[in-house]
Amino acid sequence: MTTDRWTDDEFDLDDFTSWHKPRARFFLDTQFVLLALTLIGIATMGVLYIITLKPVALVIAHQESRTVFTNQTRVAGILDDAALDLAPEDIVFPAPAGHLNDARRIEITRARPIEIQADGQTIALRTQQSGLNDIIGEANLLLKPGDQIFLDGQRVEPRTRLAPSASNELLRVAIKRAVPIQVEDNGAMLTLYTTAPTLGEALRQAGLILYVGDYVSPDLGMPVAPGWQVYIRRSRAITINADGKTFRTRTRNDTIAGMLKDEGLELAGKDFTIPAATESTRDGMTVNVTRVREEFITESDSIAFETVYQPDPALEIDVHQVAQTGVEGTKKRTIRITYENGREVRRAVDKEWIEAAPLSHIINYGTKIILRELTLPTGQTITYWRKIRMLATSYTAATSGKARTHPEFGITATGMRAGVGIVAVDPRMVNLRSRVYVPGYGIATAGDTGGRIKGRRIDLGYDEENLILWYTWLDVYLLAPAPPADQIRWVLLDTPRERTSNR
Repeated sequence: MTTDRWTDDEFDLDDFTSWHKPRARFFLDTQFVLLALTLIGIATMGVLYIITLKPVALVIAHQESRTVFTNQTRVAGILDDAALDLAPEDIVFPAPAGHLNDARRIEITRARPIEIQADGQTIALRTQQSGLNDIIGEANLLLKPGDQIFLDGQRVEPRTRLAPSASNELLRVAIKRAVPIQVEDNGAMLTLYTTAPTLGEALRQAGLILYVGDYVSPDLGMPVAPGWQVYIRRSRAITINADGKTFRTRTRNDTIAGMLKDEGLELAGKDFTIPAATESTRDGMTVNVTRVREEFITESDSIAFETVYQPDPALEIDVHQVAQTGVEGTKKRTIRITYENGREVRRAVDKEWIEAAPLSHIINYGTKIILRELTLPTGQTITYWRKIRMLATSYTAATSGKARTHPEFGITATGMRAGVGIVAVDPRMVNLRSRVYVPGYGIATAGDTGGRIKGRRIDLGYDEENLILWYTWLDVYLLAPAPPADQIRWVLLDTPRERTSNR
């Protein structure tokens, strides 16, 4: 009979556990796996979401500018991510239905909240307009002549433009309606629109000035009521410009002359008015009074005397003798000067006469030619008929103003070739082709002229290789024979002049 290894008394729990210890086994819980995969997927999506976020600039005009990070591509989605509360009147660019542009910038212009009180009602709106006229028109309200507009309690003009504001603060606009009244002003009909409380204030605001003696109905202190008929009967208003002053008065006199007399502004002498003093006075006319004064003055002018040259065969050439000293004459005239209101307006010769005639200055010049001889340093004797004090300079063909390639290079005004022995002169002083003697230079032929050789100038010719520079005053001798009398300039030019130490 088989007996158990252990009896009840012998049973040991530790031995039982060690004998029944199960073998190690690996198994996966399905729910745990699903949870882990879900978490991994969520984490991956989160990382991908963060990676794909891109910055977008939100520019809210006049308020703020901020950056939103989003992976939305449409403007509406980006605005939802930014949690912006937009009104229908706000302007979004690009449009909410469109895609974000490459600039990644969304511009938002918020509409301004406005509350308008007019005609017993309050109109609330939001608008993008900045001009009060445009805002009032957007509210379907029409401004009438004389209506007043108040912005937050301050009166403003309809053309006022609201300044840009960063706040979304409500602006309150109130329109105070003008009351129409009919005014007959001395027969002229006009309609006034006014918000004034009394008739007097309404007329003052309209620029209608009332004077003592004017009749007005109803009374100026009466409260203004719509549809009023106002009657004004005026005295005649006159503006007077007289004696440097402006007078404004009212008159019942029928003529301008009578009105001026009433004002103590009577006309005298040649005084006149515009309009004429005989015309009737009219309401609103302006009368200009011109005071006329005349004065006479005598002016004196000198009459220059004439210088007359007379030939004298008894005098040697280039000798001058004053035969009569010139005396200036005198011319006088009387001038009538007319002044109007103290300002000279006209000056005319009233009378003119010669009080003393001028006396001519007479100079006799010699026409007698005397031939004289001069011994030169070389021992040669020359005969000359005239001696002229002249300024001597020098030149060559190269300095005469023509290029070497010019076909007339070196050819003088007379056709001679420039060089030693040819001098340039003013033909009014020395006849061309005549012979002259220049001390220090020699005998030469007057064969050339020059643009700057005028009057008492002589230009001495040289070849380029032997040029000597001159700038000297000296006596130039004109050699015999003398030319015919009709070819002689008896009175020589006096320029240029030699400077001397005693001048």
